[in-house]
Amino acid sequence: MTTALLLIDIQNDYFPGGAMEVVGAGAATTQAARLLAAYRQKSLPVIHIQHLAARPGATFFLPGTSGAEIHESVRPASDEPVFQKHFPNSFRETPLLEHLRDAGISRLVIAGMMTHMCIDTTTRAAADLGFSCVLAHDACATRALSFNGVEVPAPSVQAAYLAALNGLFARVLPASELCAELQAF
Repeated sequence: MTTALLLIDIQNDYFPGGAMEVVGAGAATTQAARLLAAYRQKSLPVIHIQHLAARPGATFFLPGTSGAEIHESVRPASDEPVFQKHFPNSFRETPLLEHLRDAGISRLVIAGMMTHMCIDTTTRAAADLGFSCVLAHDACATRALSFNGVEVPAPSVQAAYLAALNGLFARVLPASELCAELQAF
């Protein structure tokens, strides 16, 4: 089973001072960078996803802005593909699926932002497409949400989405455990 690391939307706008700051971006990116280093050390495939806003009225990930750039701590190496997307699902209208199938990849380790949006959507889509998915829960971050007058703090949003994905769509594990698994190879 060939495994790839899929880093989704770890972009500057999600960090302090960015146009769509998420809670825990720095801590999540530290863990994502740890996974990235482990994958690079083992010469395993790494794929980066970059969201670029295409809808009218978008306020973040605007093409050509520093906020849309991939964060320096997980900057792609020259041999690592970067697929740009315009929707939460990293497979929608991108060459990601074709790339994974051409490379014989059947298992994805997923990290990135925002847990409740692009991570959730991409993980569910990957599982539906037949990929075995593992989600590095501490290498993801999200933000607070509200609905119908109820404010939901970011840690609760994070826990709810991870709980919903765990089991049927993915194994949800800490980055340290995933790095330890790589060292066993």
